Amino acid sequence: MLHDALLYDELGDGSVRCNLCAHRCVIKEGKRGICRVRENREGSLYMLVYGNLISQNVDPIEKKPLYHFYPGSRAYSIATPGCNFRCEWCQNWQISQMPRIMEMPESKRIPPEAVVADAIKYGCKSIAYTYTEPTIFFEYSYDAAKLAKEKGLNNIYVTNGFMTPEMLEMFAPYLDAANVDIKAFRDEPYRRLMGGRLEPVLESCRTMKSLGVWLEITTLIVPGMNDDPDELRALAQFIYEDLGPDTPWHLSRFFPQYKMMDRGPTDEEVLAQTKETGESIGLHYIYLGNVFGSTNTYCKKCGQTLIERTGYMTRVTGIDADGRCKSCETALDGVGMISPGV
Repeated sequence: MLHDALLYDELGDGSVRCNLCAHRCVIKEGKRGICRVRENREGSLYMLVYGNLISQNVDPIEKKPLYHFYPGSRAYSIATPGCNFRCEWCQNWQISQMPRIMEMPESKRIPPEAVVADAIKYGCKSIAYTYTEPTIFFEYSYDAAKLAKEKGLNNIYVTNGFMTPEMLEMFAPYLDAANVDIKAFRDEPYRRLMGGRLEPVLESCRTMKSLGVWLEITTLIVPGMNDDPDELRALAQFIYEDLGPDTPWHLSRFFPQYKMMDRGPTDEEVLAQTKETGESIGLHYIYLGNVFGSTNTYCKKCGQTLIERTGYMTRVTGIDADGRCKSCETALDGVGMISPGV
């Protein structure tokens, strides 16, 4: 089903420029952009996946991962096919790369109203646009997000951050939180292994922070790609200086996926050393993912345990009714950091 696209310019020769993501594709008549889900038909741009949900789940908010946004709550998570990247280790490649490798399946179109109704039905605090890159189904997420706000729900993007400032400014009144995947801190792997660029991602992070969107960062540490200690130190320094020391950083362990089967999992010691590096720079909240062990949240001042996590089971134990540490009264950074559940 065709749906009118937003954020594009007509170029006068039948071509259009899409201004949704940082590729800013110039698309000739009858052709599609890099994401493969936006098509020029007779000089007008259309999106091809409006309401074409390929995944719907009720997830713990911690799975996004968001550890400082209504801990213990649930997020109604949705995705359509497609992505504006082509990461060689993508864990959801069957759906993110579907428009590149096969025809998109016909499926029942689910209107935004139904997404919001289901989120309420299942007791969710938020709607998460996730699994694939939500920027490529912006029009659908935008319509759903406006309805969600009217019903008292939050909206979350789990994203590669490769959107334009125009898109973020348009979406900001409805976007409450985002987890941005900073996949490396050099441009070369972005171009070679992902089909993107680093600087637009960093700029998106700065923009979201300035617009008041609660922001958390994830970095999957891939052996031989982005595990150089100096590179990881520079990334930690960027988070500290540009996004602030209270920005949570999730360090995830790599396991072989998709086209990147030529190396083993990340050495857990690399994750531990990177965590130490980030803490030495001044970051207050660093979490290790895809490993067994503690993902608790501690008071940045006195070290008291504030939130206990076992898998996706969350217990808020050390915070008072005002969101402060019970031991030293230091406020815990985040949104909805008072009690678990919805």
